[in-house]
Amino acid sequence: MERPSRFEHTRFLGDKRTQLVYDLDEWTDTTVIDDIVEAEVGICFAPDTLAEARNRGYTAARPGMRRRHRRPRA
Repeated sequence: MERPSRFEHTRFLGDKRTQLVYDLDEWTDTTVIDDIVEAEVGICFAPDTLAEARNRGYTAARPGMRRRHRRPRA
């Protein structure tokens, strides 16, 4: 998958509404990523690792996994 221009240097992209993190190197469904970028609710992590995303309370997304959208806190 091609990375969005705002997140071109990151591998893991988090959705603030659902607390799910997407691995842009492995994720194939572009509609989910495009929705995150369009709604401006994406977050990247430093260091860019899954462990850091989990440390901030995010869960790795799997195909077909859904959560209720909540309003972002920040």
